[in-house]
Amino acid sequence: MSYSPAGKGEYTQMSVKCQIVGRVTLATRFAVTLVRAYNGRVTTDLDKLYADVPPPKHVWVTDRQNVAPGESIEADDAWDRFLVSSPAGHILQTARWARLKSDFGWSAVRVVLRTIPSPDAPLLGGASILFRRLPWGQAVAYVPKGPAVDWGDPAQVRAVLTMARNAAAKGRAAMLKIEPELPPSPELFASLASYGYTPSPQRVQPLSTIHVDLSGDEETILGRMKQKWRYNIRLAERKAVAVRAAGIEDLPAIQRLMDATGTRDGFGVHNAAYHRRATELFMPAGLMTWLLAEHEGQLLAAIAVFALGRTAYYVWGASADEGRNLMPNHAVQWAAMRWARARGCTTYDLWGIPDEVGTDPDAYAEPETWGEGGLWGVYRFKQGFGGTVVRYAGAWNLPLSRPGYALYQLALRVRKSQVAS
Repeated sequence: MSYSPAGKGEYTQMSVKCQIVGRVTLATRFAVTLVRAYNGRVTTDLDKLYADVPPPKHVWVTDRQNVAPGESIEADDAWDRFLVSSPAGHILQTARWARLKSDFGWSAVRVVLRTIPSPDAPLLGGASILFRRLPWGQAVAYVPKGPAVDWGDPAQVRAVLTMARNAAAKGRAAMLKIEPELPPSPELFASLASYGYTPSPQRVQPLSTIHVDLSGDEETILGRMKQKWRYNIRLAERKAVAVRAAGIEDLPAIQRLMDATGTRDGFGVHNAAYHRRATELFMPAGLMTWLLAEHEGQLLAAIAVFALGRTAYYVWGASADEGRNLMPNHAVQWAAMRWARARGCTTYDLWGIPDEVGTDPDAYAEPETWGEGGLWGVYRFKQGFGGTVVRYAGAWNLPLSRPGYALYQLALRVRKSQVAS
C-alpha cells in the first residue's frame, strides 16, 4: 500500500510562500507594488457581476469562526451536525477540520445561511473557508469540498456563493478557490461561470476516486470484489494478521511507518504533530479511527479512516516493506469497511486515483492499459475492491484582486520552473 496524499489541503499549489521568498524578480517586485496599491479591492468587473443580486430569499448571516480549541463549541457542533444531515456535507468542511488547519498555518472563517437571523435558526447551507497568507500580504481563500449547499436551489447557491465571495474579499484574499464534491456537468459549469469562476488547473483534492458500496451484508460486499482481493483478505486471516484500532500511544510507531512509506514511494507526509492533532480532534467524536495490521507484534500497515454521515474516507495510509506476503494491506482495508458499516456508512471513499481513469474508466479496464508511477500504484491496489469510479467537477477560481491574482499565478509559474530545473 502506498501513502495516500488525500486530505492534505495545502498540497503544493497552495504553499508558494517558501518557494518564492528571496527569489523575487524585478517584475515580481513591480507586481507587489501594484498589489499593495490595490490590496483588499475587488475588481470592478466582479462588483458589476454581483451588483444585480436580488434581495435574499432568506436572511443570511456570516458567522466568523473562532477556531481556538474550546471556543465556539456550540456553533461548531451545530455546523457539523448540519453537515452530517446534508447531502453536500463533507469531512473537510467540518469545524474540526478548520481547527486542525488553523493549528498549522491557516486561518478559518465560516459563513452560514439561515431561515431567520437567529443563532438557533435552522441552517440551510454555508461554507468553511480556509485562508493561507501570501508573502505580499494578501491570502488565498479555499473552500475544500464545498460549499455545503443545496445545489438544486439556485437561490441558496447564489446566497452562499455571494457570502463566500464577500468573506474572502474581507479577508484580503487575492482569489477564492472552491472544490465542490459534484460531478461535472454543463449546468454546473455555466452556473459557476455566471459568478465569475473559472476552472483551475491547480487542484488541491484528487479529481477522481473510487467509491465502494457498503450496502448489503459482508458476503455481498466481498462478492463485489475481485476474486484475488477476497482471497488475500482471507489469507491474511489464516496467517494470523491481527487488525486493531490504535490509540494516541501508537502514534509514534505509526509516524515512523508513515515516514518510511513516504520516503519509499515519494509521497509527502504530514508530521507527527499534525497526525496527533487530527486524532485529538476527530477520534473522541467517533469521526476517525487508526487501524493497525500486525503480525507477531510487528506493525505491517496502518491507515487513518474518517467518517461523516453516510460516507467514510480513507485518508492516510502506510505499509512496511516486510510481511507483504501476509496481505496486511487488504486486511486493514477490509477492517476499515467493517468499521464504516458499523457506524452506518453506506459508501467507502478510497480517495485518489489517476484522473485518466476517471475521465474514461472503460479505456482503463485492463491492466495492460495502466501507467506507471504517480497514483497508478495505488490504483492497482484500490481497483480490486469492486468500487465505482467517480469523477468530480474539480477546482474553480474566483479572482478578487487583479494584481494579486496575477502575482499568485506568477508565483506558481516560478515554482513550476524551479521544480522542472
